[in-house]
Amino acid sequence: MEIQHFSHHHPLVFIQAHSVASKAALCLGCQKPVKGWSYGCTQCEFYLHKGCAELELAPKIQHPFHPKHPLTLLPKSPYSSGISECDLCGKKFGGFVYNCFDCEFDLHINCALLQSSIAANFPNSLHPHPLHFIQNYNKEIEPDCPGCQKPISGPFYHCSDCTYPTVFNLHKECAELPLEINHPCDRKHPLTLLPQPPTHHQICSCYLCRIQWKGFVYSCSLCNFDLTIDDVLFSPPTITVASHEHPWMLVSTKIYFVCDFCGTDGDHSPYFCATCHLIVHKNCISLPLHIMITRHHHTISISYSFRPNQVEDWMCKICYKKVDISYGHYRCPASRCRYIAHALCATDKAIWDGTIMPKGYDERSEELVDEPWNLNTDVVEQIRIGELMVASEIKHSYHDHNLRLTFSGKTKDDDSQCDGCTRPISTPFYSCEQCKFFLHKECAELRKEMPHPFHKHLLTLVNSHGECGYSWCRACRRLYQGFSYRCYDVDCRFGIDIQCMLLSDTLKHPSHEHSLFVVHNNEGTSCGACFKRLYPWEVAYRCMKRCDFSLDVGCSSLPLTAWYKYDRHALTLTFSDDSEPSQCDLCEKKKKAKSLVLLLC
Repeated sequence: MEIQHFSHHHPLVFIQAHSVASKAALCLGCQKPVKGWSYGCTQCEFYLHKGCAELELAPKIQHPFHPKHPLTLLPKSPYSSGISECDLCGKKFGGFVYNCFDCEFDLHINCALLQSSIAANFPNSLHPHPLHFIQNYNKEIEPDCPGCQKPISGPFYHCSDCTYPTVFNLHKECAELPLEINHPCDRKHPLTLLPQPPTHHQICSCYLCRIQWKGFVYSCSLCNFDLTIDDVLFSPPTITVASHEHPWMLVSTKIYFVCDFCGTDGDHSPYFCATCHLIVHKNCISLPLHIMITRHHHTISISYSFRPNQVEDWMCKICYKKVDISYGHYRCPASRCRYIAHALCATDKAIWDGTIMPKGYDERSEELVDEPWNLNTDVVEQIRIGELMVASEIKHSYHDHNLRLTFSGKTKDDDSQCDGCTRPISTPFYSCEQCKFFLHKECAELRKEMPHPFHKHLLTLVNSHGECGYSWCRACRRLYQGFSYRCYDVDCRFGIDIQCMLLSDTLKHPSHEHSLFVVHNNEGTSCGACFKRLYPWEVAYRCMKRCDFSLDVGCSSLPLTAWYKYDRHALTLTFSDDSEPSQCDLCEKKKKAKSLVLLLC
């Protein structure tokens, strides 16, 4: 049985599940692995799930979420990255897409087929545009609900006037909250529901918790007092958790306190343990005992020493600010390991993936990188250099032939580049004697799976050479081919090129006198080299000595020297000032003062 599908120029043949060769075939419609019956073109290795191939999709639709223009059905993303971002659910995806080219508006097929209705009587005080109510939806969408700041799954309200990056989706429960309530924390006045807090007094010592609450609040303007949705709806009078042997009792009143678990202050509704005389935030009650983060190779455990005097200064290894060990914090229990972090830094969602380690689990018995299964090479031959044994010939999992090690000299072709990082080849490197395949020694020794401080999940090495086009590095925002590390966690499309993967969480860069440290929250920050505004979610390096200097990953990973084919001298990366030439010698555009530049473009 054959069909002619709009997404492919050859007829597609019906195939049984066992007919798809032992390759990890992906459906080009939904970008998910092919399982069960499918249609395919074996000549082009093009496959579609039977369900995706038989969808009755109109070539053009007029959709209520984008009433200005019709949406055109495309077989794949129209963007160079090959990835679209759905303007309803916020998820990144490849494959079939309904697209408006003029507005760069995209809808995933499943989202485009959803039925919706206009919501009546939604208060303008919470959102200025009309909302569509979507009843039959059971998957998680992005971004989080602006009301409660939690993920959305289930019925929700959507604003078709707010498109990426200001997508507005709201839980059904949050959209139907009462506009006014009475609460024991303010017995004199009713509290009014507002779309965001009018004031914020809490300034935390740790950068990861400085961001004020941005969701809906119940507010009393007369008392200058705000309560989050969680404060109102999810604060039971007593809470019992496995990590603490006594019950916690709610103190339902306005009271200033410093949380014994995280060391930051609060101004209302703490929980109190009468036996231990501890007072804590509600969210800190359930802090896990043992967690694993990619910033450290051991499990870290929460510590409640509560010692009155701090003999030595301890610095948080995430935000690089002082840790007051009189309050709760996470530290590494391994002997001779001094890793320590603020409780809120270690459990921030950009750092920790939510995995709780079992009770009694102290540290990894072996380093992940040393596991034999985690290597990409088999040693064929070794030589001794001094006291070290070095692999002079290897078999790499991403090449069919053996590779031999070169310590010095040049390649036959001066334009040769590493097939791993795609940078010019330099010694020491491995090469294939039968074909032009080169790998820097460092690239050949990359592990299959590695943690990295830029991302909270474990990353997997991928050979991107066989893929069409280029991919975007989520760290430096540059296009890349060659090897890369990617996250295969559900709904996570984080990918990073090899150059960025080799960066650590600390950096000493010639453009700045102090050490720079990885920071995940960069809202309102600009790169000190290229002056580009950083996205709030973007990783960057920052000086922690109040210099107000940041360096994005793209600028921090620039090589310190480079070669230009029309110049016989090496070009050196410098940090320019007003005394240097004011324009680029090649493109003749003016340079900004105090920026990173090569001496020639």
